[in-house]
Amino acid sequence: MAIEDRRERERAARRQLIVATARRLAEAEGWDAVTTRRLSTEIEYSQPVLYKHFAGMEQIADAVALDGFDELANALRTARSGAGETSDAMTRIAHAYLDFARDNPAAYDAMFTRTTTLPFGAENTPPQLTAAFAELRQAVGLVADEQEADALTEVLWAALHGLVTLGRTGRVRPGYDSERLQLLVQQFTG
Repeated sequence: MAIEDRRERERAARRQLIVATARRLAEAEGWDAVTTRRLSTEIEYSQPVLYKHFAGMEQIADAVALDGFDELANALRTARSGAGETSDAMTRIAHAYLDFARDNPAAYDAMFTRTTTLPFGAENTPPQLTAAFAELRQAVGLVADEQEADALTEVLWAALHGLVTLGRTGRVRPGYDSERLQLLVQQFTG
């Protein structure tokens, strides 16, 4: 049993190495730079070893996305837990979301802009996605009644994603990030 345990630990470590290397390359050079050939060179394993862990680049990007959702959920949880009043909680959550997107652009792309096989809003939605949504919902739940909380959480998520996307592509006026965020929070907190 000890040999099987060791092999499983090595397999898990190799898988995590592939995911971490893909993310590092994507953060440094963009997702176009991440190929199975490049990954195999970077991690010093053959391409067939990569394919023992992942069917292709889409699954590797999905694994990066899952790690990103886990990190986002933790960032949102930390922001929410340190908040006092409702508007403070919403402001902290919104800032945490935008900060995560700014600091992790390749992970954010894997999570929200690349084509993915990850199911959203379904029974088989991975727990990392559910946890990130739940953290947003906790903040919205402070200002919404239970019947509207899910839909309002989706609206908040869409608004935050819109701010990220439009800001990253230079499609909104630069220098007004704080004002936009304050207006968004005011719409939710009244």
